[in-house]
Amino acid sequence: MTTVLIVDDHSIFRSGLRADLDASVTVLGEAATVDEAVELIASLRPEVVLLDVHLPGGAGGGGAEVLRRSATLLDGVRFLALSVSDSAEDVVGVIRAGARGYITKGSSGAEVSRAVAAVAGGDAVFSPRLAGFVLDAFGAVAGEQAASDDELDRLSAREREVMRLIARGYAYKEVATDLFISIKTVETHVSAVLRKLQLSSRYELTAWALERKLL
Repeated sequence: MTTVLIVDDHSIFRSGLRADLDASVTVLGEAATVDEAVELIASLRPEVVLLDVHLPGGAGGGGAEVLRRSATLLDGVRFLALSVSDSAEDVVGVIRAGARGYITKGSSGAEVSRAVAAVAGGDAVFSPRLAGFVLDAFGAVAGEQAASDDELDRLSAREREVMRLIARGYAYKEVATDLFISIKTVETHVSAVLRKLQLSSRYELTAWALERKLL
């Protein structure tokens, strides 16, 4: 069971999300403004905060301001941005402030529930394609790889290509199209990559790539 706080300025959205989350998620409360969110995060200490990027109140900093004002709690409370926006500026802004992931409001209740569990477990979670914004913003360009040679040497050239696309949030079908291979082959490569790197999910793979500044 994972405890969450829903932070969004639209009551209808909060109610709908609360109803759609599965039984593995317990909602401790809701907040509609920056000030309300900061106060409830400090008092309730949820495991995960589902945080809208654009919020009224405070100094106008929205979700990023909530994160900044809750900075002392980041070790115990994890933040998952949930927004209608998929702009690079919004994504990078909240990730720099300390959010562990960013998913769009087009996600289903089941998808949000899985993302909550992943973030609570320490994974980084992004909707498809959004991971690329983060990788680019944090200087993940060719020649700046910080991963050890030993780790990358475990992967074949094709596995590295698949790894980078999956880490950016591409769906298996998109990877197959880009690399001119079958979806089944993509699945095989992903399984091999996760096994060789001793990871258990694509979310862990994204976090692994982010930490090592890989494209």
